[in-house]
Amino acid sequence: MGGAATGAWLTGDSSAEPTRTPYTAGRTVWHSVPVDTLFPRTLKGTGAGPGGTNRNWTRLSVAPDSDCSKGLDPLLRTTLRSVGCERMVRATYTDSTRSAVTTVGMVVTEADAAGMQALSARFTEQKLAARKDLMPRTYAPEGTVAAGFGDRQRASWTVRPLTEIPVVVFAVSGFADARTVAEPQPADAATETPATTDIAQAGLGHEAKGIADRVERGLRTTVTDLVEPPA
Repeated sequence: MGGAATGAWLTGDSSAEPTRTPYTAGRTVWHSVPVDTLFPRTLKGTGAGPGGTNRNWTRLSVAPDSDCSKGLDPLLRTTLRSVGCERMVRATYTDSTRSAVTTVGMVVTEADAAGMQALSARFTEQKLAARKDLMPRTYAPEGTVAAGFGDRQRASWTVRPLTEIPVVVFAVSGFADARTVAEPQPADAATETPATTDIAQAGLGHEAKGIADRVERGLRTTVTDLVEPPA
């Protein structure tokens, strides 16, 4: 789906009718909402960089929708087994300097509200979002500055089970020059002040967090509109 045209759909099924609860609506977004709505061609990150600096991101490509085996390492898939994986969608962005690349994605789950709340509580209590062995995988579209963005290039990440919608939002960032990262750092730690690691000083925690924030915000707005269509 790389370079999908404006208004294109992740699959050919555009006939799904709007539903009336966040859970039923949220479970259909991967095939009933245009690509450019889920993953806008550009994202504006006012105040999203280190020290409140502005960031702007451009979408490089959108991956075909898939199961979770392509975007999640085995241990992360096991961790999410309790909520199931209906489908996964991903896209990769770069910043305006083309020095950083970030894959952002959504795991659409099969869980109900109780299941998502239990998963969220587990992530909080066990600090799972900070575990390096639970990092999401990258999506490295060929012919772009992210072509060398693989497992060893992962630098900072965030994984967020939502509770109002049956979705887990994630993002993982790295350097666009494909350098290997020996010690990845979770986005929450990499955005703390003062920044001391190379990852933090390069703003890669802000990249992962900022892009995930905006994709999550757009998803919430989309689901609200599906549940309560504008008059």
